Amino acid sequence: MADIAHLVDELSQLTVLEAADLVKQLEEKWGVSAAAPVAVAAAGAPAAAAEPVEEKTEFDVVLKDPGPKKIETIKVIRQLTNLGLVEAKTMAETAGSKVLSAVGKDAANDAKSKLEAAGAVVEIA
Repeated sequence: MADIAHLVDELSQLTVLEAADLVKQLEEKWGVSAAAPVAVAAAGAPAAAAEPVEEKTEFDVVLKDPGPKKIETIKVIRQLTNLGLVEAKTMAETAGSKVLSAVGKDAANDAKSKLEAAGAVVEIA
C-alpha cells in the first residue's frame, strides 16, 4: 500500500494546471468523471416551477483562442490571475482554459474586455 502522507505531500506541490491534467488522465484511465453527481428529484415532489429560478451570480472566463497577439494575451492573463510567466503561457496556449473561475458579473466582463483588447477570443460561462 502506498504511503498516503507521501502522496499528499507530492500532490500538494502540483500547480493548478498540473492538477487539472492529472484529473483528466485519471478520468480517462479509470473511465469515470470527476464532475459532481446531479441530485435527482424524489418522485412525487412538486414541479420545478414551484421554485424560483435563481439568477446566475458566478461566472467563468474561458479563453477560446489567444489571438494574433499572444504575448499581449499572456500579459493580461498574468495581471488578472497573478500567475507566473510559464503558467500564463501554458494557459494561453490551451484552448478552453479558465482564466477566472466563479467571479462576479462585473469582474468577468472586465476580464473579458481586457483579454479581447489584447486580441484574444473569450467566452463567459
